[in-house]
Amino acid sequence: MSNTMRTEFCALAENEAFARAVAAAFVMPLDPTVEELTEIKTAVSEAVSNSIIHGYAECSDRQKAMVVMECTVSKNGKLIISVEDYGVGIEDVEQAMEPMFSTGDDEERSGMGFTVMESFMDRLKVKSERGKGTTVIMTKYLDIVSGI
Repeated sequence: MSNTMRTEFCALAENEAFARAVAAAFVMPLDPTVEELTEIKTAVSEAVSNSIIHGYAECSDRQKAMVVMECTVSKNGKLIISVEDYGVGIEDVEQAMEPMFSTGDDEERSGMGFTVMESFMDRLKVKSERGKGTTVIMTKYLDIVSGI
């Protein structure tokens, strides 16, 4: 048996904390370790921040710019989290995933978002189309449920 939840929220900076909390609350019944919970929350934070900051960089009305987060967990401890926006999209996904690459202000952005997601999750897939948006799909196998 699996469980799924989906939430949609405005692309506002304060909703990044909301997304972290929702993802953490969703996996709590599986009794993740503190380390797993921290990794999940951090990866979600990076994915949502990318949508808000970069995906909707050209959007003047953030109340209409939406981010969708969906989480699915299976009984064997496989967690899949997708974060989707309908913003500008990524021109070159491969380049965007390189450490230190950023389209933002160098003083404010480290260019490590995808690197952090990759290091904290077991799998990371990014689908994007210019002018249509980006979907980040992260997979993590929880140790306790997976028996590792």
